[in-house]
Amino acid sequence: MRTRVRRELERSASTIAAVDEGQVTAIAEALVGVFRSGNKVVIFGNGGSAADAQHLAAEFSGRFMWDRPALSAMAIDNVSAITAIGNDYSFDSIFERHVDGLVQEGDAVIAISTSGNSVNVLRAVRRAKERQAVTIGFTGSKGTLRQEVDLALTIPSERTPHIQEGYMAAGHIICGLVERIMFSRPTVFVDRDDTLVKDVPYCSCPEDLHIFPGVGAAIRRLNEAGFLVIMITNQSGVGRGYFTEETLKSVHERLREEIAKDGGRLDGIYYCPHLPEAKCGCRKPEVGMVEQALDDFPIDMERSYLIGDSENHDMELARRLGVRSFQVSEARGFADVVDELLELKRC
Repeated sequence: MRTRVRRELERSASTIAAVDEGQVTAIAEALVGVFRSGNKVVIFGNGGSAADAQHLAAEFSGRFMWDRPALSAMAIDNVSAITAIGNDYSFDSIFERHVDGLVQEGDAVIAISTSGNSVNVLRAVRRAKERQAVTIGFTGSKGTLRQEVDLALTIPSERTPHIQEGYMAAGHIICGLVERIMFSRPTVFVDRDDTLVKDVPYCSCPEDLHIFPGVGAAIRRLNEAGFLVIMITNQSGVGRGYFTEETLKSVHERLREEIAKDGGRLDGIYYCPHLPEAKCGCRKPEVGMVEQALDDFPIDMERSYLIGDSENHDMELARRLGVRSFQVSEARGFADVVDELLELKRC
């Protein structure tokens, strides 16, 4: 039994890994164009594909990963309408009839058929093309749907379960790409010690944390300008055994409180607890902490910046990320570089 389970997991994983990333990207970009134009997406399929259509519509109209405005997407799932159309006309007309009533020029339809030969799905796609909608098909390696649509997501399998697993994995990626492209935000990554606060080596007591003058107000101005503000800091004191991660969290909670007194907000805090000799992937100038933030926030790296004090850690990290950096010093503090950054943004 366990051998069979392992075999099926490996089959599923190999099918998903073989999905064409170019198809996924093209579909996401097309949907972004539809949503940005104020149009909607209509999704449909039979049986399990009907449930998958509801799932995808919910990801768009609700949220996938982040809070953001709703996107106009719906599944054809009205049982009363479907059964009425099937009874009064034919089962082959259930999606086509909905397309007639719902789909306008510039909308998109996502047609789901594992076989690629479902007559009611194909008829609806043809009607959507007549109405000048963007047509997208989620299907397997056989059938005619992939030839009928403008954009096909073709899962390289003939086994129905693996086709379904493949297009739902790809569907989640598409939802994430759409959300990130449409709602990503510029971000300012900030260092902690000698940038926001006076460096107290291996600070293990919240009361020893002293924020520089003007930092809270400067962060508030970044918040008001639409930036996410995310702190990334090397904290090898954890790895050295000088303090625990719980202690570090209490220090950072004190920092948040001090910033909040002037109306500022840190949207995220990431720290590397490892020793330098551990050669981990998160200690600056490695990019691991930023990669964690990219998973957690809709960050637009092309419009993002980094503020820090260390040439070897912060400025080198900025170079690796390809973002513009601002280096603080005793003569040029955090509030000063925020002034420069916001002036640059206005230009």
